[in-house]
Amino acid sequence: MSTGLTLSSQHPGTRASVGVGVLGATGYVGAELVRLLGTHPGAALRALGSRRHAESRWADAWPGIPEVDLVLDDDLDDPGAWLDRGVEVVFSALPHGAFASRAQRFLEAGLRVVDLSADFRLRSAEEYLGRYGILHPAPQLLRSAAYGLPEWWAGDLEGAGLVANPGCYATAVLLAALPALEAGWWSGGAIVVSALSGVSGAGRAPTLTTHFAECGGSAAPYKVGEDHPHLGEMRQAMSRVTGGSAGTVVFNPHLVPMARGILANVALPLRRAVDRAEAEALYRRRYEGARFVRVREGDALPETRHVRGSNRCDAAVRVVDGGRLLLVFAAIDNLVKGAAGQAIQNWNLMQGWPEDLGLPLAAWTCA
Repeated sequence: MSTGLTLSSQHPGTRASVGVGVLGATGYVGAELVRLLGTHPGAALRALGSRRHAESRWADAWPGIPEVDLVLDDDLDDPGAWLDRGVEVVFSALPHGAFASRAQRFLEAGLRVVDLSADFRLRSAEEYLGRYGILHPAPQLLRSAAYGLPEWWAGDLEGAGLVANPGCYATAVLLAALPALEAGWWSGGAIVVSALSGVSGAGRAPTLTTHFAECGGSAAPYKVGEDHPHLGEMRQAMSRVTGGSAGTVVFNPHLVPMARGILANVALPLRRAVDRAEAEALYRRRYEGARFVRVREGDALPETRHVRGSNRCDAAVRVVDGGRLLLVFAAIDNLVKGAAGQAIQNWNLMQGWPEDLGLPLAAWTCA
């Protein structure tokens, strides 16, 4: 289905109706992809894959997005089925391990892929096995996949055939930590991260942990210390910026009773004392021109309600311990900047388009 929209004159470098398809379309992330792609001026939704809802109409699975008039297919293992539907770019929102075994065939068929699972984020098949408990089905692709954190590595994306979308936690933590690491401020001591996430981060399939009766009115840590799988990609990206080891990174995620959003706090020990004005200046300078990062100043601190529904990250800095410990706070919507929105931001850059094309900067109501 074509969106029926034409491209805005302020984006003359784009072209209309690039055929796109979504695998895993009826999960939370998949549905967010459909919502955003359905109004993207350069996208024409051609195919939606869902094993659970195959042969159903999209509006029956997600009645809140009635503008999309497509029948859901099975997961479409054959890349030829996508090409027959006019698809040029596939967004895969399948669980970890579900798409990697077919990735090579999709790429060889000429399809470009943005993968929102963890399958291509890590460069090491051994670390992938350790983090996710799965033998990697396509280790030959790990080093060729572009890691899609656009504010840092946009140059890797234009013309890329396979992009690994970062994890939601990793997105918030890296946007918070990388400027100080790049500037050489880090002392080499342990970096401690605490983060809060809404329950949609666990996916749409119900579990005892995310059942409303279990999590409503409660907050709980989980996979703390070094146990969370996103820690691997955090360290990998940090090492890329520092040119060496990321040292000790301790990550303490918490599940809190809200539907969506992530609030991360990074405590980073510094090699010299800095004041808050210097820290704010560093972050403003590093993200100057970054369309989707807003560095808050004054007394303002990030809140998840201020980014809900948007592709924006709000960040703020504080210094404590005589200026030797930097605190960086970052808030994102885990389903947008932490997943679907960032995937489309990556795709825009793959196409050579403005990165903000078709993406929301403003949040939903903050009431």
